[in-house]
Amino acid sequence: MGNLLSQASTLASKVDLMLLVLLALSGFFVVLISGLIIFFAVRYRRGSDADRSHAPNTSLRLEIAWTVIPLLMGLPIFVWSAAAYFDYQRIPADALEIHVVAQQWMWKMEHPDGQREIDQLHVPMGQPVKLLMISQDVIHSFWVPDFRIKQDVLPGRYTTLWFEATEEGTFPLRCAEYCGTEHSRMLGEIVVLKPTDYQQWLAGQDSGAASPAAQGEQLFTDLGCSSCHRLDDDLGRGPSLVGVFGSEVRLANGAVVLADESYLRESILRPGAKIVATYQDIMPTFEGQVSEEELISLISYIQSLQDEEEPR
Repeated sequence: MGNLLSQASTLASKVDLMLLVLLALSGFFVVLISGLIIFFAVRYRRGSDADRSHAPNTSLRLEIAWTVIPLLMGLPIFVWSAAAYFDYQRIPADALEIHVVAQQWMWKMEHPDGQREIDQLHVPMGQPVKLLMISQDVIHSFWVPDFRIKQDVLPGRYTTLWFEATEEGTFPLRCAEYCGTEHSRMLGEIVVLKPTDYQQWLAGQDSGAASPAAQGEQLFTDLGCSSCHRLDDDLGRGPSLVGVFGSEVRLANGAVVLADESYLRESILRPGAKIVATYQDIMPTFEGQVSEEELISLISYIQSLQDEEEPR
């Protein structure tokens, strides 16, 4: 198990440095203000010989000083932390995508090739890992203290998180959001392996299941989606899904939206919410008919159609 001081990801050292700077500044002001309180309490105590005649009510210089100085000290910290935040929000293009479904009271993981884990996640060291997460019931929070990462996992909405592990070992995974009576038992672990060991681990897992994209392709056919969303050049009753993931889609009301995971999920469960331009609102809802794991498989299949896109 990792300890509270281990820095097991590329983000950890940045977070720790920022925390130390903030603690140092806070400590400086605590000492300064406490010292001034003690000094003035002693200097101007009752019975002292301090001159109290014509005491000023206001001081423009003092007002400006205690406004401008903290502002000048706070702005660099704001810029620094904002730059770190935006840098962290940019997920590397080569990140390994792993799906996470939270449920009272467990973490369910699925790797790109279909290997599944519960309350344990094996990842390679030195490679960015992207987690696409959603909850089946209530709000959870995916927290790995040694990586200095934490992200709420919400019902009905995808959230993402990424990290790059820098140390081998096993690190605790916790739920940081109270999620019910067994919240304290929603425990897991991240197992970081060398890339070669990770590949051996993948090869040794007899999951008995196809990849999420392959499962999604089968489900796409079983649900009858292929009868309307054609993959060939013939127009169907629904828009083609080839190359749609990551593109901009024009809607019937004139708006333009990005076809990301959240858009595709909404289009499957509530197809009438956003109608694609030139198409009619005829698609039935699949809400309550497919699980979160099946939704992820369908989205993975649609995402895989990127490779089949041809110029049109």
